[in-house]
Amino acid sequence: MNRSELLFDRPTDLFASVPPEMRGHDRDDVRLMVSTPEVDAHHSFTELPGLLEPGDLLVVNESATLPASLPAASRLGNIRLNLSTRFADDLWLAEPRWSPSKPGPLPLKEHEILQIGEAKAVLLQQYPGIPRLWFARLDTPASRLMAKYGEPIHYNYAPAYPMSNYQTIFSRFPGSVEMPSAARPITAHVRDMLRSRGIGIVGVILHTGVSSLEIEDETVEHQALYPEVFRVPEATANAVNGTHARGGRVIAVGTTVVRALETAWTPNGLRACSGATGLYIHPGNGVHVIDGLLTGLHDPVTSHLAMLSAVAGLDRVKKAYGEAIRNRYLWHEFGDSHLLWRQDAN
Repeated sequence: MNRSELLFDRPTDLFASVPPEMRGHDRDDVRLMVSTPEVDAHHSFTELPGLLEPGDLLVVNESATLPASLPAASRLGNIRLNLSTRFADDLWLAEPRWSPSKPGPLPLKEHEILQIGEAKAVLLQQYPGIPRLWFARLDTPASRLMAKYGEPIHYNYAPAYPMSNYQTIFSRFPGSVEMPSAARPITAHVRDMLRSRGIGIVGVILHTGVSSLEIEDETVEHQALYPEVFRVPEATANAVNGTHARGGRVIAVGTTVVRALETAWTPNGLRACSGATGLYIHPGNGVHVIDGLLTGLHDPVTSHLAMLSAVAGLDRVKKAYGEAIRNRYLWHEFGDSHLLWRQDAN
């Protein structure tokens, strides 16, 4: 697939800049577009339980979001250092940025020192194939730096809000540097309606890194991705396997969940496992575990959009995104939701 196939035009006024609850609404007061292989249908998010069947299973990400954007002083001036993937509390993959609205890569060098308050971060080397990311060694534990200086990672379409706005009702295990936002509209009310209808909810953990990278290689399948730490518990693996055995459908709540589940897939079913995954899901390798994906609306020419194309097919995704733009759906973590059924789902 050529990267140009993932390109689309979208008005910037469709970027959701304010959480619904800060506009006087509930979190679940967003729209939901449902895309089957044949048609796109428009709903409110609170209709989700009625759109699923008893015996279906939702898999959510239980990772909680960290205040992972740190102010840093460099020879270039004041910048931001956005932590991405933790290898140890003092060793991270990180993204130096000019500002929330202006990304890199910055003209930095190996062994360059960034000052974070009284602490130092040494840039060791760039991540292979992704020059905007660096391995960084901290002389102070990142947990202490985030507690003292950190704020949520955010970009030019929205200011930084209090950390509570970047958590979901399933957030239990701190580790994500950006919110696994697909579950954000699932309120306690929606969760209880799902359960009362006989729809199961189980969890995985995948600690997200910085936002989905724009695909730079002309061939989508050749793009390099960075690793993310994940865990699929035994109870979740058993629930997924049992759901499929009974003829139910498995719906991943977010692209992070897809990556975790597909990493744990074997021809004999899902297995419990943990570690760091570098799996890149695109139309060339497809998906095996999930029947549907509940997610937000994603940027053009990104690895997330490549994943959606693996789930529903490129033509279907492009038609759905055209429909979303025509109906003025809102993008990003505070925006509207999208449920895509797999091309060959029941």
